[in-house]
Amino acid sequence: MATAKLSYVRIAPRKLRVVAKTIRGEKVATAINTLRFLNRSGSRELFKLLVSAVANAEDQGDIDVDDLVVKTVTVDQGPTLKRWRPRAQGRSTKIQKKTSHVFVEIGEV
Repeated sequence: MATAKLSYVRIAPRKLRVVAKTIRGEKVATAINTLRFLNRSGSRELFKLLVSAVANAEDQGDIDVDDLVVKTVTVDQGPTLKRWRPRAQGRSTKIQKKTSHVFVEIGEV
């Protein structure tokens, strides 16, 4: 069992959860190939995080990398950056730039 964690990713959690749902429960090799060619905003960050989790599993020693499966992928909301944009007639609107915290856990079948 190996884990990896990525905090304060500048992508909304709603967008990252769509990508996380595609790799949950897959074999690690399949998940890496899926993320490599997926054309979504958070796929690159999840790809790097999954490769990091595999490297953590290799460091632990007696784990066969070919048998690893993505056990859990959780995407939680981080702090929101609040900004203002000027609008017509002296008004302003709020811009919320959301961040995410991602946790990946991989293990053997």
